[in-house]
Amino acid sequence: MVYGIVVVTIGLFITCSDGLFTKNNAKKLVEKQDIQLTDRFELLKNESISAIGDYYHTFTLIISERDKQRAVNTIISDDNFKTNGASIEQLIYQSGHDRYFGEKVIQNYETDNSFVREYFEPSGREGYAPKFIRISISKSDNQLTFEDITE
Repeated sequence: MVYGIVVVTIGLFITCSDGLFTKNNAKKLVEKQDIQLTDRFELLKNESISAIGDYYHTFTLIISERDKQRAVNTIISDDNFKTNGASIEQLIYQSGHDRYFGEKVIQNYETDNSFVREYFEPSGREGYAPKFIRISISKSDNQLTFEDITE
């Protein structure tokens, strides 16, 4: 009986967790990456998927022009900013020692469609997934997309 209640509770939490995600949660996650949101914004989309050992969470915000410009300036003013066409290290695909025990890495770059900030933090333990976060700010509109990937 107790086991059944626990299983149902976990199932409901997983199913409903997207519905419990708020704009305040989104703001906190974005601001952890030093992208400040001071104006009102809209939570356009929120999705999460999980499987054994894997987790993917993404959301898209409609932000003000002022917040967009502030975020873009944060990205392009960073010392490690790379322009379109520069060689970008694929942090999510690191393997071996660096995936588990390497340094935290933040990279900022520009693509044809967006300005991007990526954060990679090794787990510190062999066999445990690192933390990978990507924030993309669209060049064509005021959309900010946040991705948290653990695999």
